[in-house]
Amino acid sequence: MAQQYFDSKLKIFALNSNRPLAEKIAETVGVPLGKTSVDRFSDGEIRINIDESIRGDNIFIIQSTSAPVNDNLMELLIMVDALRRASAGTINVVIPYYGYARQDRKARSREPITAKLVANMLQTDGVDRVVALDLHAAQIQGFFDIPVDHLMGAPLLADHFIKQGFGSDDVVVSPDHGGVSRARALAEFLKAPIAIIDKRRPRANVAEIMNIIGDVKGKRCLMIDDMIDTAGTITLGAQALMDAGASEVYACCTHPVLSGPAIQRIQDSAIKQLVVTDTIQLPKEKQIDKIEQVSVGPLIGDAIKRINENKPVSPLFNNRFRGEEN
Repeated sequence: MAQQYFDSKLKIFALNSNRPLAEKIAETVGVPLGKTSVDRFSDGEIRINIDESIRGDNIFIIQSTSAPVNDNLMELLIMVDALRRASAGTINVVIPYYGYARQDRKARSREPITAKLVANMLQTDGVDRVVALDLHAAQIQGFFDIPVDHLMGAPLLADHFIKQGFGSDDVVVSPDHGGVSRARALAEFLKAPIAIIDKRRPRANVAEIMNIIGDVKGKRCLMIDDMIDTAGTITLGAQALMDAGASEVYACCTHPVLSGPAIQRIQDSAIKQLVVTDTIQLPKEKQIDKIEQVSVGPLIGDAIKRINENKPVSPLFNNRFRGEEN
């Protein structure tokens, strides 16, 4: 157990989406999880009760809005309302995985911008600050008129692969043009070149590989994305890299959504190992040998302590190996 934190006004509460991650965060900070009960009325309505005084306290709520996204989002909104009515000093919402983030613009006529709607709901509810990790689109930060601390998963993933011996002889691959900046960030940590898979997406969750930009022949390739949903993009990309002469293909992402046929596709794919974080809790049926999880608990815990102490969170954007050099 981490050393007890000195600020008695800091309290961390966990809702139902990912309690194991919340426990790791609380352990990193050095405070026990707050006492709260979350259950349901007989008709399915969510009922929340806070079982300790939080008057004037700085509250951090841990809740990924992952599947079931609507239930988890509603839990979060109800909890914020309860905290506000109980006279919490500040209400800080930690959303390791921000659901509805893919609907961040009008791609077609008469579409909603649901990422903005969720931001509006949180602000109207009384949230003072949002802490998120690897938003699907960085501009979602601008949907809020309150402070947003946007943490990055790349440093953690970089640490993991550096320990496995990845470096300048390997190639970091973006599965599409939109992920180039993410791939470049990881490649900078590894001091490796990048490649890009040029693909066309005819409809949602369907991807068609078109071409590979960059030299991957004879190279060990590491694909990176912010999330993997049905795993169509990442598995087709892995096969395209092997067809182009790659020696091995690894993959990583921050958010393992892994819905529908994802697990079977990954199991049957050319991917040797998929490394994900624990922003979304994986049930046992999704914990296959090819998938390895690294925890974002220490990262988010450090961020909470820095925010509570009014210290900058920018040092957390460096990976551990780079931090040792600086």
